[in-house]
Amino acid sequence: MNFSLYIAKRYLFSKSSNNAINIITGIAAVGVVVGAMSLFIVLSGFSGLKDFSLQFTTEFDSDLKILPKSGKTIAFSEAQKLELKQIEGIEHFSEIIEERVFLHYRGKNHIAYIKGVDSLYGKVTQLDSIMYFGEWLYPSEHQVVIGLSTIAKLSIGVNDYTDLLEIYVPKPGSGQLNTLDPSSAFVKENVVVSGVYQVNEDLDAKYVFADLAFARNLLSLDSSKISSIEIKLQPNTSEEKVRSEIEKIFPKEILLKNRIQQNDALYKMLNTENIAVYLIFTLVLIIALFNVIGSIIMMILDKRKNIKTLYNMGASLKEIRRIFFLQGTLMTIIGGLLGIFIGILAVLAQLKFEFVKITTSLPYPVKLEFLNSIVVFATISILGILASWIASSRVREKLLA
Repeated sequence: MNFSLYIAKRYLFSKSSNNAINIITGIAAVGVVVGAMSLFIVLSGFSGLKDFSLQFTTEFDSDLKILPKSGKTIAFSEAQKLELKQIEGIEHFSEIIEERVFLHYRGKNHIAYIKGVDSLYGKVTQLDSIMYFGEWLYPSEHQVVIGLSTIAKLSIGVNDYTDLLEIYVPKPGSGQLNTLDPSSAFVKENVVVSGVYQVNEDLDAKYVFADLAFARNLLSLDSSKISSIEIKLQPNTSEEKVRSEIEKIFPKEILLKNRIQQNDALYKMLNTENIAVYLIFTLVLIIALFNVIGSIIMMILDKRKNIKTLYNMGASLKEIRRIFFLQGTLMTIIGGLLGIFIGILAVLAQLKFEFVKITTSLPYPVKLEFLNSIVVFATISILGILASWIASSRVREKLLA
């Protein structure tokens, strides 16, 4: 093994007498370096883009959310509330009422979801980071906080008491709609917009925040009925332990979702895109490694006399094949490490100097992750070993005859 490795290093780092072989080997080495660097930069860019997309969920969604398994509401008694407070690991929880509503303002309409929240909602989510303008809700007031997209659609102002926002919800119960007076089938409330929040375009158009008591009155809900409970966990708390305690309080009545499960479609989309990007650039690496196969085969042909000499001196066919196998493996591993190093420098430069921008004020997000280095190195090593094995297998007895 030491004999084969010694010869392989000599062939790798020494120049051939044939200038064409040197050029082909140089192109193959550059291809490996550029391929590894490109794969690392793309994975780092996607990691940054993934974090950028998911930062909205960390600001807006809670650590855990209790939802009804069936129907729209769950019963939440005072006894259950006291038991939930006593669970170790829960820092705060907030009661939520949520339902679809119809908004009307100066002839403009919009369908959204009213989200009634209690006074503890600001301790469960990061309200400071999502408030764009104005003030949060005051308890027991006819006020709402709406998203920036809704503001644009309705052309509504903040703290405008001359023209109030109209909220309509269907009246509970069953019966035929009065065609002469369709408005009789709806409950209507006038509210003033006290503030504007901004998370992303979809969420900004989806929710209208209101006080819990106001939402309960608007929807004619019983005082013990709520749509969900959002929970913030204490740092370093076991989620599984808290889950088991919560399920004891609400036996077979609820669905319990963490932040990932609340956004499972988004996570699945991002993970699928990540795999697709990885496979595409792995294909690029495979194409680049054809140059490695070509360069090793050309080296084998160029070193035929040396190979025959080694064979006549007692080297076995297996040892001679191992020389070129190790040469190709060393080329890909060293090239991969160099490519990863250059990629790390490029990512650090983007983080510091923000060369590439999405907009004039928003740099393209990148993230330096050790896992990406491992993935790139493992990929380049496996493909390099496979390419080296294919090339070294061209050393046959016919060549040594």
